[in-house]
Amino acid sequence: MTVSFPHQAAAVIATRKPNFTPRIGLVLGSGLGGLADHLADATTIPYQELPGFPESTVAGHAGRLVLGYLEGVPVACLQGRAHYYEGAQNDKIKNMIRTLKVLGCEVLFGTNASGSLREDVGPGNIMAINDHINMQGNNPLIGHNDKEFGERFIPMDDAYDPQLRQILQEVAKECGFNLPEGVYISVLGPMFETPAEIRAFRILGADAVGMSTVSEVIVARHCGLKVVVVAAISNFASGMSDEQITHEGTLHYAGQAANRMTTLIKGFVRKFNDR
Repeated sequence: MTVSFPHQAAAVIATRKPNFTPRIGLVLGSGLGGLADHLADATTIPYQELPGFPESTVAGHAGRLVLGYLEGVPVACLQGRAHYYEGAQNDKIKNMIRTLKVLGCEVLFGTNASGSLREDVGPGNIMAINDHINMQGNNPLIGHNDKEFGERFIPMDDAYDPQLRQILQEVAKECGFNLPEGVYISVLGPMFETPAEIRAFRILGADAVGMSTVSEVIVARHCGLKVVVVAAISNFASGMSDEQITHEGTLHYAGQAANRMTTLIKGFVRKFNDR
């Protein structure tokens, strides 16, 4: 019997960090990988050493798994993700998220750098995602369904867990900052959107736009992980300001949001562990 890549990867991880069972899996997006530096007793494994994992080719994505303790809670950090515009295949995305499930994670906490479609939420802020629109033209569950991880058909209402979002709001309030919520629209990339596309996306009800996250959320929900996602706002979307959109700018403003993001994630981890 062939052992699936998630189980193969988990076996490698077990040899590098024995008797370690993370409760939360973190996906660290563009410019946000520094959170992994806050982990205690950390073990780092490059993706190249994990069967079925992708190769990261984008600046701001280190391409490694970091395992350790955040606020005393065992977590697994995916320091970098796979994007369809890099040529990533559905299996690579499934392998990464399902490995977190095999390791024992209960929650997927996703982060990303997004463009804002809301004039009241500018660069350097963060936004909790409460729903999504998939405009990537792809779905990681297309093809054979592996019943070990989930049923063929799954609901996606409340994909972004309301109780976990409530924890985020409690932490934000305690820390003295506002945490707006909004709908994330995911596009294929790698080009940034046109002003006409952004106008259309706003009509559809989107509040933030990016090139990731949704595929991970779909896989996570399929295998029973609860999901919470926070976006670092890196720019106003095309046509909403005079500033030119660049990947360098994305990293810059994501870095500005990183401190608030780190504070929010640490507080979330503490509260989640206490419940």
